Amino acid sequence: MSRAFVFPGQGAQTIGMGRALAQAYPAAQAVFDEVDEALGEKLSALIWEGAIEDLTLTANAQPALMATSLAAMRALEAEGFGVSDAAFVAGHSLGEYSALAAAGALSVADTARLLRIRGRAMQEAVPVGQGAMAALLGLDFATAAEVAADAAQGEVCQAANDNDPAQVVVSGHRAAVERALDLAKARGAKRALLLPVSAPFHCALMQPAADVMAEALAAVTIRAPRVPLVANVRAEAVTDPDTIRALLVEQVTGSVRWRESVGWMAAQGVGVFWEIGAGKALSGMIKRIAREAETRAVGTPEDIAALKG
Repeated sequence: MSRAFVFPGQGAQTIGMGRALAQAYPAAQAVFDEVDEALGEKLSALIWEGAIEDLTLTANAQPALMATSLAAMRALEAEGFGVSDAAFVAGHSLGEYSALAAAGALSVADTARLLRIRGRAMQEAVPVGQGAMAALLGLDFATAAEVAADAAQGEVCQAANDNDPAQVVVSGHRAAVERALDLAKARGAKRALLLPVSAPFHCALMQPAADVMAEALAAVTIRAPRVPLVANVRAEAVTDPDTIRALLVEQVTGSVRWRESVGWMAAQGVGVFWEIGAGKALSGMIKRIAREAETRAVGTPEDIAALKG
């Protein structure tokens, strides 16, 4: 039974995340220092002592979550667990960048700068208030995609995140997403609720951000990852740097196919998933997708000590 390392996306951020890792492991502290230097600011101070409203801003949350994931990865390495112990890496949305950095495809500094650019570009792509995202709970993906299509009515409304068998997130123009809430309930959704996000991610409205990322990604070196990446928009493994670069651009407007990605890894014999970084949201999704899978959250020194035990 093989193992995969998975990396969380936006929404997992908390004030103080990664601080205990940095205090316990010099290699983890070094990641936060490297990210601070790459961005030219003390992002670590915001992560550990700032206001949650500031940390949750997309341009801050994205590099902050990556830094926390990479700090956890370096702490694992200090204890003898390396990325090569995994059959695959994968990440949810921005977590894909963390996965690539963990697998050596991107440098930590380049990843931090790319995520700062990505966060700003995604925020600026749509004026505040014009877009929205909503979680549809209790509908399968096909039904949720139909709801989104029916709600569009000439506007944008797309299935953005296929998270697990009973949770699909739709994204697009606010009025269209609000129409989707009513349609989803009429089609049998257990719940349908707007999400507290600042922009409509992973839909066609993000095309300006995709254009920005195409330019930014063209300027960085991407190496073949040490273990294959299961890409969000393909839901299968990729290793070619040029393919990875193209998929990272496509990912900005494309759906996060998380349910299919986890199912694909399980079909390849992955039975253990380690969630590297902040929170346990992915572990919950994974248990609903691959019911036999074992999940472990790895975000604190105590979590790492438990792995050693």
